[in-house]
Amino acid sequence: MAAGSFTTDITAIRERARQKMADGPVTGSYGKDPEEVIAVLNEVLATEIVCWMRYTRHAVSATGINRAQVAGEFTEHAESERGHAMLAAERISQLGGEPDFDPATIAGRAHTTYETFADSDLEAMLRDNLTAERIVITTYQEIIRWLGDGDPTTRRLLEGILADEEEHADDLVDLLGA
Repeated sequence: MAAGSFTTDITAIRERARQKMADGPVTGSYGKDPEEVIAVLNEVLATEIVCWMRYTRHAVSATGINRAQVAGEFTEHAESERGHAMLAAERISQLGGEPDFDPATIAGRAHTTYETFADSDLEAMLRDNLTAERIVITTYQEIIRWLGDGDPTTRRLLEGILADEEEHADDLVDLLGA
């Protein structure tokens, strides 16, 4: 075989794969502690749920001359955040964990906060959502670096979510005219 060629013992891999069938996709070559990754993903899940709720509330309560455009953007972002929550929940399940949808603990696990505005101030809502997006962008970048090559599937999942969050932040900056 030529130098630098890929070789592997397929027979040994097949035998190891049959030994722990109940572990699903978590094999001996998984490079992270699954429980740690599940805990972090439950924080991501909580964050995405809070973001979905905040965007939904802001879409419904927004008023003013630019209400239709801003509420439409908030609604679009809310659906995106709900989708992200489901992706995180599905990955938690794949790793053998339980997605934590407990309403009593969601706010405490989320990286962002849920704010309401008595006067339905569109600019305050936009700034609040932009702040939340910036928090999510930073924390997801940190999670991605932490995952490294230890869990490429979760890393890629979060990289996709991160790209969406960066797009949301860009949309909000455009709406603020900043």
